[in-house]
Amino acid sequence: MQIERTLKSELIYEGRVFRVERLDVELEDGTRSVREIVRHGGAVGVIARKPDGKHILVRQYRKAVELPSLEIVAGTLEAGEDPAECAHRELLEESGCTAASMRYLGKLYPSPGYVSEEIHIFLAVLNEGRAAQNPDEDERLEVLEMSHAQVEAAMWDGTIRDSKTLGAWTMYRLHAPEDFPR
Repeated sequence: MQIERTLKSELIYEGRVFRVERLDVELEDGTRSVREIVRHGGAVGVIARKPDGKHILVRQYRKAVELPSLEIVAGTLEAGEDPAECAHRELLEESGCTAASMRYLGKLYPSPGYVSEEIHIFLAVLNEGRAAQNPDEDERLEVLEMSHAQVEAAMWDGTIRDSKTLGAWTMYRLHAPEDFPR
């Protein structure tokens, strides 16, 4: 596998959630190229399963694609925050739910061609009941309850297009096949 050696790095933009760098690189054969990388501190995604087997998903407007997006509960890691702690925090904030158990399923890279973000994926088996949501000040979330079949139908018909949700669901199916009706 070829490795690219960074010759020069320039900070192009630094914002609240990410920064953008321009890298001059050299490939193993001496070819030089430019890479523009979005550096992101990481995030979590939570497959939230209720005791009755239904799942909690959230719908929110995503300005980048100018559409509402149906997704798993997710959020950005704070500096130095443990991913499991972040998963519990985001679950409560976005859905009002708490987890009876939280299982780590792995991590994924939503778009590794230009974004460094890694998303830690968890399966939360929820406690009964829900408290009030407490989303971030600039978040407007609609909480939905869906069966396995409804989630997969939404993936099949294109209602769910979010890569972290699609990837997380695949990880869930691989790690917990006993949860899926045959």
